Amino acid sequence: MDLGLKGKVALVSGGASGIGEFIVRTLIEEGCLVGIIGRSIEKGNKLTHEIDPTGTQTLFISAELTQDAECKKAVDATIAKFGKLDLLVNNAGLNDGASLEKSPSAFMDSIQKNLFHYFALTHYSLEQIKKNQGSILNIASKTAVTGQGGTSGYAASNAAQLGLTREWAVDLLPYEVRVNAIVPAEVATPQYDSWIQTLKNPEETLKKITDKIPFGKRMTTSQEIADMAVFLLSKRASHITGQWIFVDGGYTHLDRSI
Repeated sequence: MDLGLKGKVALVSGGASGIGEFIVRTLIEEGCLVGIIGRSIEKGNKLTHEIDPTGTQTLFISAELTQDAECKKAVDATIAKFGKLDLLVNNAGLNDGASLEKSPSAFMDSIQKNLFHYFALTHYSLEQIKKNQGSILNIASKTAVTGQGGTSGYAASNAAQLGLTREWAVDLLPYEVRVNAIVPAEVATPQYDSWIQTLKNPEETLKKITDKIPFGKRMTTSQEIADMAVFLLSKRASHITGQWIFVDGGYTHLDRSI
C-alpha cells in the first residue's frame, strides 16, 4: 500500500534504537526524510550509515532531551537539513523505577526525562507542522492506564502523554493537523531484554508474561508498532485524530481468564 509519505520530513525522538529505530526504518522505506534524535552518537551513526549510505535521507542529532535548548536544536537542525517538517514522533523514554518510595526530586527527574520533551519538541515543531498540515504521534505505554507498581514517574508521564494527545488534537483541529497515540504493552526490544536478564529467572519470568498476552501468547514486535505508527502518520488515516491505539495483542483490555 502506498501511504503517500514520499518526500515528507519526519522527526523521531529515541529513533536510534528499539521501537524508534523500527519507526525510522519504516518511514525510510516509505520514502520519508527523517531526523533521528538519540543520545548515542555511535548508535546513531551506525543506523544512518546502514540505512542511508549517501546521507541524503537521514540526519542524526545527538541531544539531551531534558534540556529545552537541545529540543529546539533538534527541530531546527531537521528543518535546516530538509527545508521543512511534516511529521513528529515523540517516542523517547525510560521506565526508570521512580517509585512512590523514591524522593520527590526523583519523581520530577522522571517527569523531565519522560514527558518534558514531548511538549518541547511539539512546541518547536508546531509552526512547520501547522503550515504543512502534518501529523503528530505520541508513543506511550500501557502503564498509563493499568499502573505497574514501582514506577510512579513513568506511569504519570505516560498518562500525561495520553492527555496531551487529546488536548493537542483539539488545539490543532483548525489546522487539519491530526494527533494520535500508540499504547504498547509488552514489546520485544533490546531494552526489555536487558531488563529481563537482570531478574533471577529471566526465561521463566518471560514465559509468565507472554502467557498472559491473549493474541498468540507472544510479545508484540517493534515492527508491529512501527507499521501502525507509519499508518497513523499518513493520509490513509486522514479521519483519525485524538485516538489512543493499543497495539498489544489484547493485553490491556481482554479478560485474563482467557
